[in-house]
Amino acid sequence: MAAPAVAALNTTAAAPLKPSLLTLTRFQLRNGPDNQRQRAADFLKAYVPVARRAGAGPMGVFSGTVAEDSPFLLALSSYPGLAELEAAEAKATADPEFHKAVTAWYAGGLPYMRIEVSLLRAFGGFATIAVPPTEGRKAPRLFELRVYESVNYLTLERKIQMFEQGEIDIFRRVGLLPVFFGRTLAGRNMPNLTYMVAHDDWAARERHWRAFGGDPEWKKLREQPGLSDAEIVSNISSSLLSPLPFSEIR
Repeated sequence: MAAPAVAALNTTAAAPLKPSLLTLTRFQLRNGPDNQRQRAADFLKAYVPVARRAGAGPMGVFSGTVAEDSPFLLALSSYPGLAELEAAEAKATADPEFHKAVTAWYAGGLPYMRIEVSLLRAFGGFATIAVPPTEGRKAPRLFELRVYESVNYLTLERKIQMFEQGEIDIFRRVGLLPVFFGRTLAGRNMPNLTYMVAHDDWAARERHWRAFGGDPEWKKLREQPGLSDAEIVSNISSSLLSPLPFSEIR
């Protein structure tokens, strides 16, 4: 009687995951006497455990290292769906620790210039945030956030399929460490997809992108009709980010 139970268990384990909802919250800051960066970091350090208790997925908090419109902080999280996101936000904002952190944050002057939130749906083939392992590491990784704006929604679909049908596998093979891939549901410069990869350090970044550009499978993939950048991508932007000490993704 054990064999059917094992078979059923294996079938359940192999079922594809439902793509998560991802949130990217950007805190646009300025340098000045308000000390916005440190105060925003202090708030987010207090907020991460509140959000996690409320049901948020693994959270990453990053500062811009090489990026346009610095300074800013960027917070990344995930939720199983919209209902869970709404429930988590309601629970977090009712937490006394949240009110304590917000009060302290706002008491020191202007807290930020603006806040911008993007909502993404994870790719079907990369359904959740992949938290890089930290065992044996002393230094944090360098993270790269890339946004691919598409000509239209049809070309966006082709680019997503390109990632899911080979490009992500090539990333892994050449040493790039994927963290998430998502289609933007609400945000700037749509239609677009956004993804994040991690590098051990600056030298590793240069080495891995060089290997990717020269990879035979990548060259073969991008030469297929309808899959060249000129046909499906209208703009690519990249930001290099550093995790804050309390970031769960580092």
